[in-house]
Amino acid sequence: MIITISLILIGIAVFLSFLRLLIGPTVSDRLLAADTLTTITAASIVLVAFVLGRLIYMDVAIVYAVIGFVGVVTVARYLEGGI
Repeated sequence: MIITISLILIGIAVFLSFLRLLIGPTVSDRLLAADTLTTITAASIVLVAFVLGRLIYMDVAIVYAVIGFVGVVTVARYLEGGI
């Protein structure tokens, strides 16, 4: 029951973030939506790890989140003119 609710909420969050990614009026809005999608994907991987009982997926989620964070910081610095 809780896993079903979690999947529904994750699906709604993906839809809304993807919508913001498509129609975001500024580049900053699109960057924030991409970062949100990265976070949602990492949360989905954690949920899959919980459901399947596989601890290795937790490591994958952590690495994915770190790579997503570094990517967003890099793009944000580029947009700011800091590179």
